[in-house]
Amino acid sequence: IGDDVEYPDEGYDEFLDAARKGAPEYVACENDHAFLPPRRVCPDCGSTDFEKRTLPDAGEITTYTVTHVASPRFAGDTPYTTAVADFGPLSMTAQVRGVDPEELSVGTVVTVDVDESETTGDPVVIFRPR
Repeated sequence: IGDDVEYPDEGYDEFLDAARKGAPEYVACENDHAFLPPRRVCPDCGSTDFEKRTLPDAGEITTYTVTHVASPRFAGDTPYTTAVADFGPLSMTAQVRGVDPEELSVGTVVTVDVDESETTGDPVVIFRPR
């Protein structure tokens, strides 16, 4: 994929702004199916009725991996840890910062934050240990 490819980011800037303020939001349909990024139709039940909700203050890492060789888009960030964390109604994926990868484990409690990519300087969603 070249640098000229456009990536959909509807709602991403709003999510970053809310995360910077300590209140990241997700959307949920009327049947409590939760999503990030926002959707127009719930793939689980077909609902089109959504509301924004505040993400729980902390989540728990369910799995993680350490990347030593990355695509050019993240080469300056290596090595970095990417984790999936369960925040109750939904799971999120983000880089983990503020902890040595060897000290990280499944079950580590994390919060959502925003930092910058070392490679591009662009904002990225991250997890920080609580």
